[in-house]
Amino acid sequence: MALPKLETPVHSLTLPSSGEQIKFRPFLVKEQKLLILAEEGKNQDELYDTLKTIIDGCTFNKLPIKSLPMFDIEYLFLKVRAKSVGSKINVNITCPDDNKTQVQTEVDLDDVEIQMDEQHTNIIQINDDIKLVMQYPILEDVKILKNTSTLEMFNIINKCVKELHDGEKIYNGSDMSEKDLNDFFESMSPDQFNQVNEFFDSMPRLRHYVTVVNPNTKIESKVLMEGLDNFLV
Repeated sequence: MALPKLETPVHSLTLPSSGEQIKFRPFLVKEQKLLILAEEGKNQDELYDTLKTIIDGCTFNKLPIKSLPMFDIEYLFLKVRAKSVGSKINVNITCPDDNKTQVQTEVDLDDVEIQMDEQHTNIIQINDDIKLVMQYPILEDVKILKNTSTLEMFNIINKCVKELHDGEKIYNGSDMSEKDLNDFFESMSPDQFNQVNEFFDSMPRLRHYVTVVNPNTKIESKVLMEGLDNFLV
């Protein structure tokens, strides 16, 4: 017996990294089950793989999910989640005045956006002749950063080098060996390397402020929620 097929609504949003308009649908029960299982398993790699699968399906397999900047992935999932099971979530916030009391606060995901630093740039001028053109970390990079060592952090930095300009010469990041890049970064002065750190510190990310009142001390605090992990409820 052929059962009726249910229509799924289609929505649109603007990708933060490119300004491209894309279409998406809410996730289905089968995808929600995958997400619940991944969250219950508390394995970060499995959770990120599940997010990738869900976002890929919900955007009709039309986006290069593996190469999208992580902040695009975070934004996409938040908007898919809001259209799937509702935009309101309850989160437990630790009051910063005593760093132990937790308060449950409602957050509207429709109010959460990618915050862009006006001073941020992906071009790093090392000196008069040399500059770096950077690209943003992708999902696979963030999976590594969750369980990272200092060495692996340098590997992520290497992967984010798109181009190196030396006067008129342009070197493609994918053509440079890991050793050559390591040697290049290790030859920098601390001030020069701070410019590289600034690229990562100021890059676009999910940011949202909530106000909480500690019921024990009656002190009101403004708390920053940052990154997708804070909104996975």
